[in-house]
Amino acid sequence: MKLLLIVNPSASSVTARGRVVIAKALAADHVVTVAETTRRGHATRLAASAAADGTDVVVVLGGDGTLNEAANGLAGTSTALAAVPGGSTNVFARTLGLPDDPIEATGALLDALSQGSIKRIGLGSVNGRYFLFHVGIGFDAAVVAEVERRGSLKRWANHALFGWAAFDTWIRKYDRKRAHFAVRVEGQPTVDDAMFTVCLNTDPYTFIGTRPFTVAPEATLDRPLSIVTLRTLDAIPLARILSSTLGSGKRLRNDRNVSFHSDVTHVEIDGYGPVPHQVDGDYLGDVEHLELRYEPDALSLVIPRTTAR
Repeated sequence: MKLLLIVNPSASSVTARGRVVIAKALAADHVVTVAETTRRGHATRLAASAAADGTDVVVVLGGDGTLNEAANGLAGTSTALAAVPGGSTNVFARTLGLPDDPIEATGALLDALSQGSIKRIGLGSVNGRYFLFHVGIGFDAAVVAEVERRGSLKRWANHALFGWAAFDTWIRKYDRKRAHFAVRVEGQPTVDDAMFTVCLNTDPYTFIGTRPFTVAPEATLDRPLSIVTLRTLDAIPLARILSSTLGSGKRLRNDRNVSFHSDVTHVEIDGYGPVPHQVDGDYLGDVEHLELRYEPDALSLVIPRTTAR
């Protein structure tokens, strides 16, 4: 096969040695070209160019943001996407069942390629931008924005930085006294008092260490989107909701302060002023309107054999 290995050298877990080992392992059975990203959005252009040149698979060594960019370059083409975890959390790669260690994950990827374990999957889109696993609107996007302002610490602080940013944002930087936007799911009553919404293409929402945050088990690559909306950020109900995510998430979905919808193909968000949003863990700014859709059969994805079974 003809492969392009896209490497984000700034990603938290990417090392020069690891990149060389991975490239050599891939090149043992395939024709491999290596390209490094140098700026935001670069992976999209590299992936789109590879698809136009007839590349069979684009392998991404980087975090979720780089993987998202590559997916946006490949959506609608026959070139497949493959993940090798190189970021701080690697939500999508871990959701697929890949090991955290990038060398071990490369072995699982080579095994999947040898077995032809590639399938078409659905993606979500938000205002025309594809996402692999989720979009966050409101509070969590404000947290991601806070983390990105301290991006130089992310490689070293990782989950501690996210924890501090979440607490600081909750205490000082996000208005918890008023609703921020309305959520309109096609065919359902409007949720007009939303504080925080996450739209999921897969579950879990994220990982804290080895623990998954389970929000919507219904969200899988074989089904349309799930929408989870929190209508309060008060301390006691929020603590109850968060504790549920460390288990099955069932209590969260049944909580009176949560609105939950599954198998959603279209949803619109209207802000009461600009609302922050993040896509696959990357903060993309504040907007007043978001339109989210489910796009079936949008992308070819290399699936680890354990996940495929």
